[in-house]
Amino acid sequence: MGVGALYVHVPFCRSKCAYCDFSSWATRAGDPLMGAYAASAARMVSQAGSMGLLRGCRTGYLGGGTPTYLGADVLGGLVAAMAPHCPSELTVEANPDSLTDDVLDALLGAGATRVSVGVQSTNAAELAALGRVHGPAQALDALSRGVAAGLDVSCDLMCATPLQTDESWERSLADVLSCGIGHVSVYPLQIEDDTALGRRYADGDPAFNAEDVQAARMEAAERALGAAGLARYEVASYARPGKACAHNRAYWTGVPYLGIGTGASGMLCAGDYAILRTAAPRLPKAPDGTWRVRLTVTSGRRAFAEAAGMGDLSYDLEFLTEQQAAAEDLMLGMRLAKGVGEGLLAHARRALGAQAVDAAVAEARREGLAQERPDGGLAPTRRGWLLGNELYGIMWDLAPGTVLEASA
Repeated sequence: MGVGALYVHVPFCRSKCAYCDFSSWATRAGDPLMGAYAASAARMVSQAGSMGLLRGCRTGYLGGGTPTYLGADVLGGLVAAMAPHCPSELTVEANPDSLTDDVLDALLGAGATRVSVGVQSTNAAELAALGRVHGPAQALDALSRGVAAGLDVSCDLMCATPLQTDESWERSLADVLSCGIGHVSVYPLQIEDDTALGRRYADGDPAFNAEDVQAARMEAAERALGAAGLARYEVASYARPGKACAHNRAYWTGVPYLGIGTGASGMLCAGDYAILRTAAPRLPKAPDGTWRVRLTVTSGRRAFAEAAGMGDLSYDLEFLTEQQAAAEDLMLGMRLAKGVGEGLLAHARRALGAQAVDAAVAEARREGLAQERPDGGLAPTRRGWLLGNELYGIMWDLAPGTVLEASA
């Protein structure tokens, strides 16, 4: 037992982006709440380690929000608390405006191995429309300095956004590739209701974000990144050989992970959930037949900062049976370019029944969404990549019953 991955969430930003519906808040620089929050997160990482929850942990991810907005000293302390539990890989999210030289030095000194920079675009007008506070030159400088510092550098780009054209999208791709980075994640803009963009376009779906535009931009990204030597290994992520994000893969391959921080999600096996309950007795006992527990921290940032440990936090929970977990693993595995192996399919057949699983596989193949691998596994086709939600739905529909939910 023990999770294989650790996620810590920092909910602070310089300002709120127009598209963001994450657990994050605009916070003034130097606000003491940020230091108190980071100290609390570090205590909980230590607590989880002493309980044995992190004994199998290999990777970590410090996300947000904007972790680099914490500043060098506070950020370095939190990364140092995580590093001993993340021997294979430790990624920190960054925004270009706060990835300063002293922050880079702090990351290296504390044990971070990767930095993921939220660039989104290298066009000034597009950045302004998204509510980003950095400019194109600042973004490219941040990428180049991260590479020069010796970190593995990833970059996030967003397509199908206001003011974007085919030409400006290709320019953004070329710009970030010129910095020598080894990993790029590409996301179509999702316009969520409770965001500035959601309110702006509440009357209808804008043409710039149409599904065919999203698909065309994703295909353009695949061509440009592939030509530069980055291969797609996940629905939205591309990497040079040996530069894929191990923590990213953990999410799609059923690796249990612990989430710490406001809004952070985790996934525990039943045994590790029982261990967590010893520190958080307010959590309900898992129902009989529970195979997997998904948890989301619902405590606000101030409550989290003031908490003595994980037992003081509030959570939303989902309890999955073995059958529901098997269907979820098939669904998540379809996000990977290589799909799922024969072993996972065999487990699903035992858990869900061979007839049901084989019927779902046949449907996915009949719809042109998936294809059989030479080793007997199942991989998404190009159509399945572009129409992922249809493929994921076929797999999740195998899950029997309703997932039990609770709050504590």
